[in-house]
Amino acid sequence: MQMAETSIKEELERLQEILNSKYELERKVEVLPRELDGQKENLDLLKKEYTEKFKEYEVQKEKVSTLRADLESADKEREKNEKDMDSTTTHREYEILDKLISEAKEKESSIRRELQREENVLAEMQESLSNDESNIKLTENEFNEMSEQLGSNIEKYTAELEELKKQEDEICSEIANPEVISKFQRIIKRNAKGIVAVRGSVCTGCNMILPAQFANDVHHTFKENDGKIYFCPYCSRVLYYEEVDEEESFIPTEEAGSLAGDDEDEESQDEYSDSADEGLGDDDSVL
Repeated sequence: MQMAETSIKEELERLQEILNSKYELERKVEVLPRELDGQKENLDLLKKEYTEKFKEYEVQKEKVSTLRADLESADKEREKNEKDMDSTTTHREYEILDKLISEAKEKESSIRRELQREENVLAEMQESLSNDESNIKLTENEFNEMSEQLGSNIEKYTAELEELKKQEDEICSEIANPEVISKFQRIIKRNAKGIVAVRGSVCTGCNMILPAQFANDVHHTFKENDGKIYFCPYCSRVLYYEEVDEEESFIPTEEAGSLAGDDEDEESQDEYSDSADEGLGDDDSVL
């Protein structure tokens, strides 16, 4: 590779920013239709529930209507018997009519109590339906707005993606190493941050202590500007060297190439084993 190390670092940092923006837009373009589908499913569910409630409301309405008719019939029966009382001529007829009137009043009172209960139920159902209608209307408005915005948003994001792709292609042509670019793109998709510093012998991306010779090679490349690109053998990120104080950079020989801390050995190895498997082998740690 002909570019200086500092220039490669700058280009990769620019590419990292562009790729993160690109992948975020691609996620938005993918998610937006699913959000609209989710809103449509919600609207359909609300309408289905409303239809079922309305059927129950119609049954309740018919029940109330029947009770009102029964109450009206009981009222007429009582009024008729009371009118017949005025024309009764015998004590026996009087007793019969009096009993009929009492039964009619009792029936009328019973129907009225039941009617009141069922009318209250009907009123509650009617209020619930009214609330559902408002909710459906609101959800329909939101769905229509989302549907209208979807096309314009996707068009906007597509234009932004085209511009980012141009910038990406421009940087990639300057780097001119398809293998590095391909690996870097995979790193960014997985980790968002694909280029990190080596301080002393520690990769700041995964906080793992690198083998001493490997860290020295990264340092040498940085000083000599020889154009080589090193990848962390643990997290697969691109490495560049960052100067630190001598005291900070000192690492005992027996710790070099091990994990950053004894207590985190097993956990850290598990965390980075997947990314190392997907990333680079021993032969791919430098390009």
